[in-house]
Amino acid sequence: MPRGRTARIGAGVRRHLLAGLAALAAVALASLAHARGPQPGQFDYYALSLSWSPTYCASDAGQYDRQQCGTGRAYAFVVHGLWPQYAQGWPEDCVLREKWVPDDLIDAMLDIMPSKKLIIHEWKKHGGCSGLRMRRYFDLTRALFGKLKIPARYLSPTAPIVTTPQDLVTDFLKTNRDLTAGMLSVQCGNSRGAARLSELRVCFNKDGTLRPCGSNERRQCRAERLVLPPVRGGRP
Repeated sequence: MPRGRTARIGAGVRRHLLAGLAALAAVALASLAHARGPQPGQFDYYALSLSWSPTYCASDAGQYDRQQCGTGRAYAFVVHGLWPQYAQGWPEDCVLREKWVPDDLIDAMLDIMPSKKLIIHEWKKHGGCSGLRMRRYFDLTRALFGKLKIPARYLSPTAPIVTTPQDLVTDFLKTNRDLTAGMLSVQCGNSRGAARLSELRVCFNKDGTLRPCGSNERRQCRAERLVLPPVRGGRP
């Protein structure tokens, strides 16, 4: 066989070998990344989740939660959590640099997240994935919640509010000029008739500016009516 042809064959074999090794290396790196779990700070946007406190307080769990639902606890919309999100899916339970949530930080958040257990849970499940230090994460949570103006009818209603998912969104759009419908996601139970509001999610970029929600929020409430129990200042 001519020497030139032998050299060409040898070069082709080497190229295929190198390509195969590169592919194996990529698979190994992907497997290693998967084994290590989600990496703090590597996500696409935030979803700020607001819950309707009277709905929770009417649940079985709320009946025993005196911190949020006891006498005199007149909460309406409260922060459920600030969740890092991928374009599809989300990270959670990242490795924590800070595990202990100090009492002074908890006390400072109770006016908008009225549950010690919730504050600790949200940091461990979601906050660590933000890549932020703990206090910065909760400062950002408060700052983003503070950017929203809650429509007057939802501040402290003494009678049930009966509305629709679309009307709830419209109420927030009228009160917040920078919001668009695509930045909000209404979540409720599976009922197509009347349902109780589970969450209202508002989407933000990492820098705290509003942005359209991703695919995680596109599956929205399809109930014909939303029923929001009244704020009574105590357990229903």
